[in-house]
Amino acid sequence: MSHQNLSAQKIDSDSLLRVIVKDMQTTKNYEKNIQRALLGIKIAPTYVDYYLLLGRNYDLVKKNDSARFYYKYYIGKSPANDDALNYLINLELETKNYKEAESIIDKAIELHPESKNFEQKKLTVLQLQKEQKREYEYLKKLQLKNPNDDAVRQLIFQMESKLKSDRMGSTYSYTTFDRKGYGPWHLLGFQYIRERQWGSLTGHINYADRLSSGQSIANGIQYELESYLFTGKNNYSYLGAAYSNDLVFPKLRLGYSFYHNFKKGWEGDLGIRYLKTQDNDFTTVVLGAGKYIGSYWINLRTFIQSDNNNWYPAVSLNIRYYFETRFDYVTLTSGYGSSPEERTTLGQFNERISLDSYRMGAGYYKMFHKHYIAGLQVTYNKQEYVRNLTQNELELSLMLQYKF
Repeated sequence: MSHQNLSAQKIDSDSLLRVIVKDMQTTKNYEKNIQRALLGIKIAPTYVDYYLLLGRNYDLVKKNDSARFYYKYYIGKSPANDDALNYLINLELETKNYKEAESIIDKAIELHPESKNFEQKKLTVLQLQKEQKREYEYLKKLQLKNPNDDAVRQLIFQMESKLKSDRMGSTYSYTTFDRKGYGPWHLLGFQYIRERQWGSLTGHINYADRLSSGQSIANGIQYELESYLFTGKNNYSYLGAAYSNDLVFPKLRLGYSFYHNFKKGWEGDLGIRYLKTQDNDFTTVVLGAGKYIGSYWINLRTFIQSDNNNWYPAVSLNIRYYFETRFDYVTLTSGYGSSPEERTTLGQFNERISLDSYRMGAGYYKMFHKHYIAGLQVTYNKQEYVRNLTQNELELSLMLQYKF
């Protein structure tokens, strides 16, 4: 064959290839493209791009066996082509050939070790096979490889909260005031926490005792249930209810929040809280946003609430730095205003909602010997107790849990 004929063949092959690609993007006549690609292979049997396009068009008309054959043929000639690997992986996932898909993914990761796409495919195939243990182990491997990957840390925390575990423990807080003859306050709580794949359920029994001039002026018991329920791959819900018949606590507290995990470590939540005190009822709308940044978790929440037709918003900022597990972290907190989330002062919500308060705090939490979790937190609050008169409050909180 003459050099001129070889050039003509190459031009014809390239032109036909461009026609197929353009048609796939516009008119999408996949059956006709299959015939064109077969003609291209006949004209130039060594021009391997036709095999990839042939596999893709067979794939788009759901002729899976033919698509698989031509994908594999192309990969055999160009094993590092990430598009071809991605197409074949997606085909095996779609046809539920999970073991084969995982084998191809592993080869793709070897060839493209920095590819986030293939790492995500690996997580997907493990999830589809319900291989929770292997999925968790792979996430921990990714965390070692990319310690500052926000999305990986978010997924690890989600996985850890789905692993079967039980915890029981107690909390104690001691609050002092610089106002003469006022305080201190004691708050003691016992909890049992049950975590399963569907979510978690926590039962609380809380006891509060408020003193003035050395005498107890109010005390009582509160019963509380809280649950986090996984409602989808990227979202979950919070439900909470608490009841007490003693003046030191609100009579009834109800809560609901919906959380959604976005990409790149972002989380948003929208919720509502209902509080019934001895004298009033309060409804609060909760808006929150959080972000994982490496080992940091930053969360900002706003509480929108009113009393006597006046609005009294509250805001809280929580920053955590995590170490080895979700139980090991240091935390910094700050906030303005009173919200239904503050357990220590919730019994005075009716009096405090319209008054200014400025809080800041720090804490440290640590797991020991894989079973014991301990925490210490200190919070300072500059609180109005009547308009234009303030008091300084200092709260010391201790926590100890045993993890089964």
